[in-house]
Amino acid sequence: MTEGHAVRAEGLVKRYGGKHALDGFDLAVREGTVHGLLGPNGAGKTTAVRILSTLIRLDGGRAEVAGLDVRRQAREVRARIGLTGQYAAVDEVLTGRQNLEMFGRLFHLGGRRARSRAVELLARFGLTDAADRGVGKYSGGMRRRLDLAASMILAPSVLFLDEPTTGLDPRSRGEVWESVRALVADGTTVLLTTQYLEEADKLASRITVLDQGRAIADDTPDGLKNLVGGDRIEVVVAERAGIPRAVETVARVCAGAPEVDEEALRVHAPVTDRVAALTEVARTLQDEAVAVEDIGLRRPSLDDVFLRLTGHGTEAATATVASSSPAMDKEAVSA
Repeated sequence: MTEGHAVRAEGLVKRYGGKHALDGFDLAVREGTVHGLLGPNGAGKTTAVRILSTLIRLDGGRAEVAGLDVRRQAREVRARIGLTGQYAAVDEVLTGRQNLEMFGRLFHLGGRRARSRAVELLARFGLTDAADRGVGKYSGGMRRRLDLAASMILAPSVLFLDEPTTGLDPRSRGEVWESVRALVADGTTVLLTTQYLEEADKLASRITVLDQGRAIADDTPDGLKNLVGGDRIEVVVAERAGIPRAVETVARVCAGAPEVDEEALRVHAPVTDRVAALTEVARTLQDEAVAVEDIGLRRPSLDDVFLRLTGHGTEAATATVASSSPAMDKEAVSA
């Protein structure tokens, strides 16, 4: 497989009964990056992570992680990876320090090394002040950071994050994001599945979109957004009578035919010369006394990408895994 990639998958197949969770899935994750894995419920995201982390066996294709074959060298793969699932795996009765020391002993580090590694990780994830507090008293963000710390006990070169911020408030989610960025800055490769499109947009340098077990797009966040037409100029008029003049004005300066949302009183169209077009539209509408509630340039969102590629908007794409098809992403429970 290609050098420079921490994770490679070619033609992965996984079946459950008569259904394909993965059906010829391809993936390439470059070393030292965050790579997002996005898709609607049942698309196969969790299945892919479970195969790549050696928790379940593939039925076809091949995959390598850290240069090792996940089928033939599963034990060696496990020694080089970390995995943080959708729910924190730490013990709430123990303190943060005791949790990390326990994980260190489970990984056969020995007492002294487990204690020193716990100190290192508590400092790295900003948990030193809470080290001797029971985890049951931690905030959601602190628990998640402790969970990340536990997955880093053996300093893995590849870290799998399967929806790591599910259920967290925005502040706690931001804390986890900062921790992930710090890991990547130190050279760790991260494969991230997430139900939050904003999360993938902010963290991932490249995103693979899955649908029905296959990769249907793979690009940078900006590259994916360009699939739906790049920048758009948007005008929201104050009254319905202003829509025709707004349509005429926008059509004169934009690259494509304007689209109209009658209910929202919104006119929008793709634009190339962004600033000049915005200036011209604003000046013309002002000169013609068309009352405007809002006017601006808008970038497409990843939700727009989902809608274009899969036919599912944010609501479908960001629903929790609990509502996934039992035959598909719930295999993680029984694997």
